[in-house]
Amino acid sequence: MDVMYTCELDRRQRSHYCPPLSLHCAWSCRNLIAFTSENANDDASFPIHIMDPEHPWDACTVASGHQDPITCLQWDHAGSRLLSGDGGGHVRCWGMTEGLVGGWECQAEAALPGEPLVTLAWLHNGVKLNLHPDKAAASNFCEKFSRVKFAPSLMAFGGRATDGWIGITGGGLVSVWLPRGGGSAAGLFGGQGGSVVNEQEGSGSRLLTTTEPLCHGRSRVALADVTFTSGGQVVVGVSSGSAHAPIHFYRVCVSVVREKARLNVELMAGIFLRTATDPARRDRFPAVGHLRFVSRESPDQVLVCVLGATGSMVESWTLRKECLAPSKLFPGVGDKSPTLLRWNLIAISAEMDRVTALAPPGIPLSVTGSDLKAATDSRFFPGLGIAVALTDGSVQILHRFSLQRLATLSLSLSSTAPSSTPLATRSLDEPSLKRPRTAGCPPTAHLLAAEFSPACTALLGLDSNGKVIMVRVPPSLGLADGPPTLRHLLLLLEFCLVTGHDPWDIIIHAGLGSTSGPGAAAALADRLAEEYSRQVPPLQQALHSRVLSLRAWLYRICPGTAHRSADLMARLLLQAVSAALKGLLRPAAGPSGTQHGSQHAPERSPGERLAETCAKNGDCDIDKVMLNLRTEEFVLDTPLLQALQQLIQWVADFTLHLLAGLPHQASSVRGTTGPARDPVALGWLRELLVVIRIWGLIKSACLPVLHATSDSQDSLSLAFRLLTRLWLCCREDNPSVPSEPDDALLDECCLLPSQLLLPPLDWPPVTPLGTSARTSTKPAPRYTFGHGPPLMSTGSGIESTRPGPPGQKIDHLRCIYLGVHPIEQTKTCIRCGCVTLLRAPPRPAMANIVRSWEQRWVNHCLCGGLWKKSSV
Repeated sequence: MDVMYTCELDRRQRSHYCPPLSLHCAWSCRNLIAFTSENANDDASFPIHIMDPEHPWDACTVASGHQDPITCLQWDHAGSRLLSGDGGGHVRCWGMTEGLVGGWECQAEAALPGEPLVTLAWLHNGVKLNLHPDKAAASNFCEKFSRVKFAPSLMAFGGRATDGWIGITGGGLVSVWLPRGGGSAAGLFGGQGGSVVNEQEGSGSRLLTTTEPLCHGRSRVALADVTFTSGGQVVVGVSSGSAHAPIHFYRVCVSVVREKARLNVELMAGIFLRTATDPARRDRFPAVGHLRFVSRESPDQVLVCVLGATGSMVESWTLRKECLAPSKLFPGVGDKSPTLLRWNLIAISAEMDRVTALAPPGIPLSVTGSDLKAATDSRFFPGLGIAVALTDGSVQILHRFSLQRLATLSLSLSSTAPSSTPLATRSLDEPSLKRPRTAGCPPTAHLLAAEFSPACTALLGLDSNGKVIMVRVPPSLGLADGPPTLRHLLLLLEFCLVTGHDPWDIIIHAGLGSTSGPGAAAALADRLAEEYSRQVPPLQQALHSRVLSLRAWLYRICPGTAHRSADLMARLLLQAVSAALKGLLRPAAGPSGTQHGSQHAPERSPGERLAETCAKNGDCDIDKVMLNLRTEEFVLDTPLLQALQQLIQWVADFTLHLLAGLPHQASSVRGTTGPARDPVALGWLRELLVVIRIWGLIKSACLPVLHATSDSQDSLSLAFRLLTRLWLCCREDNPSVPSEPDDALLDECCLLPSQLLLPPLDWPPVTPLGTSARTSTKPAPRYTFGHGPPLMSTGSGIESTRPGPPGQKIDHLRCIYLGVHPIEQTKTCIRCGCVTLLRAPPRPAMANIVRSWEQRWVNHCLCGGLWKKSSV
């Protein structure tokens, strides 16, 4: 383990008479981090900070409106909405506006006046995947990651999951908030932000809410946690804060009857802590500091941390179903014996310093016997480690079952230490030396809150000095980076690929800071492509865009492979443009007004017939290829063709630059991996050139602007002829044609810039690299919120003989120039640096397909990254 970076937040002077506030943090599956601080806004409200770990200095501050200290933060399963609760009983749901990381608005609000909220949780959506370490060598993703039968917490009509959240208050109440009418998030949070009152406060509310006591006699709740069962029930664990009192557990069932929310609370078996029953430890550990379920999707294991004046211990308990032995007087009926759920102690940790933060794992790891044995033998520890932060400024990783120490990191974050203080990691064999306390020395800074990343390969901590600390946790604890670590990273990347989670916390281990070598990221990208090629075609089609964007990210952070990242990004845009333009084709009507083919629908769509015709016809003459097509399927309205001119121009520019750069790529490694050697991408370009040719006969204004040196030169026919010859060389099913471009083709491509004036092509964008592309792990950099470091960037990988105008801003998705100083606001992708307009330009004659192209990139970029407003 090592500290990746620290980020400081400007702190305001706090009076020594005011007690410190408890800090909280939450990490979403899209790698967005929400955390609180001790600072208060000018309106005396407590803010929420939301940070992208790739660019931590660009964290945004949300004016939450909470007048009481925030006590809990919780992301939803999609990672796009955030719940916040405070000590005054107010709950707010936050969502991104216009898909921007820096724009958040309150979409729903509810309150339980006078009831401080202890914990909040979103109702489960019924989707759960298990990761199987014993199937890591399998070729099929369905074997590595299995779908678990899991019922949602509340089902609406048709069995679909209902959104909502559940909360536990300090007064012993459980409350649930549901959308009215059993709707989903789209219906509840799709409108404008604003306050939503409780059901009793107005008939126009969009929330159904109900509140029930956990037990008949209400008692104080100091700690609480929530988990879910496979049957759709909610399990709540609560503690009064005293180690001498039992830990109570309740089973809660949520339902809606006649537009009324209902809660059914049932008491389960409780726990009497072992330290409370041990006479030697009873008085030394009187308080309970932390209560957490190990998994959000299983109540089988719970962690309880007891605190004393100078130390603490952690107890691990498991819930098992045990058979009751029948007595002689009342024997069991047949072979069936009655069963009882009972908590059993698994392990007790060794005594250590006071625990200030505890973080359970978040990845759904299968805990069967074969999976645990495979994970232990291969040193695969994501999902098996528990992070605890101590008052001595150290962080320990404990095994979730044995509670044995796996790794220790000494942060050495004394408030008087200089910025060059080295970071030391204590090995497992080295005895721990207790530091003597010196009178007058300031207290050692320690973490007050901690949270694992979704893949459990990074740990976020908030310390007592107002700093955000990012710690890298290798997937193979105690094992040097090498082939085992690369295998583990590949398994985690495949898991993110299937689930759609953001892989930033995995990619940071494949960067230059890894001791596996500078080419570890490129090796991972190549291995990922191999595993992807072994999947069934339907799964390949579903994951195609994710694989391309993930490989482009890995190549981008690896030295010497930025051109491969640029090629993959260009293919992503080419695939999107090809699907959009071919989607405009409509089947032609038959003589009786019906469509060709069957009576109700055509056999194949026009786009499929176009691809089949171009694949079978290898003629280099574009006009001869057009003779085999039904031109009536390509007829479109003139305003629509004019609106598509920018995308058509990009296709032509990309084709010309691809052909003009072929001689330079033929002798390089890139010539065997770039788009010039990809028969699928070349086939898309041939199909698009045929479509553009037909549309040009309908409306000449939609044709791309190509300046030829000769008036008799047919530029589109020339590009199609050269492209077809290159495509024939790349086809694997044509052994009669040589696999490498011949000298005649290379000579013609060399002469192409003298025959045509190549327009500028600034694609892909210049990418500013963030924390995932660091060149070393020590010393850990220190950032300040609002003050970013000098940006590193990767250049474009497409060889362009004519660069674009200097200083020009480009909309990379609409393929238009915005000028040196754009009037309209723009937004930038936080992953690939792609720039586009914040809002779609007004087009009075915009067709549905153009509008769908604009709406396609509202919430995410072409690479899947989120947006942020571009700095002026």
